[in-house]
Amino acid sequence: MPDDLILLVDDEANIIQLAAMYLEKEGYRTISANDGLTALDLAEKEAPSLIVLDLMLPELDGWEVCKRLRQRSDVPILMLTARDDDIDKIVGLELGADDYMTKPFNPRELVARVKAILRRMEPPRSLSHGQHAFTIGNLMLDAGSRTVKIDNRVIELRTKEFDLLMNLMDNKDIVLSREQLLDMVWGFDFYGQTRTVDVHVAHLRHKLEGSTAVIETVWGVGYKLTED
Repeated sequence: MPDDLILLVDDEANIIQLAAMYLEKEGYRTISANDGLTALDLAEKEAPSLIVLDLMLPELDGWEVCKRLRQRSDVPILMLTARDDDIDKIVGLELGADDYMTKPFNPRELVARVKAILRRMEPPRSLSHGQHAFTIGNLMLDAGSRTVKIDNRVIELRTKEFDLLMNLMDNKDIVLSREQLLDMVWGFDFYGQTRTVDVHVAHLRHKLEGSTAVIETVWGVGYKLTED
């Protein structure tokens, strides 16, 4: 059974109690915060394996908490939103959240989402070509150690940036649609809203400046990685 620590952040005590009960039944340990500032403090002190983060919080809202967390950590974030509004989800994902759920939610689905996110964070046991390391020109990616280098210089990538690059390198010269990349990297199809892929590709291109591997846009379809 898992022993991961989950930080639950919500200003509704009943939501925290319900989520904690179901997660702890599955073997997870939980801690909680009911405002944004306390959440940041606990995230720093306790180093949780995953954070379940409500957007509507006192002190600091969930968007600001997510933004500050991403400045110093790649901890997985499952975002909760009380509104079934695509813009909330898009902004949250662009700030670095890993998944989202709309409140009210089924606690069993919450547990399933937590398990899925943590499973995606594990080093891949195998890739489609049985590879754990890729080299394209002067760009090298090691899936086991999750390191990326250009000319032996280490490039710092966020979790989703790394996963996006790994899937593009694993499918070199193959065009991948935005929907395919959403499924590969985020683990779900975001109702056809693919702007978050474009944003992450833009960030990745900036960090890969100087690489002979290039992410090309295939207009109307998606992206492919080629060697310049």
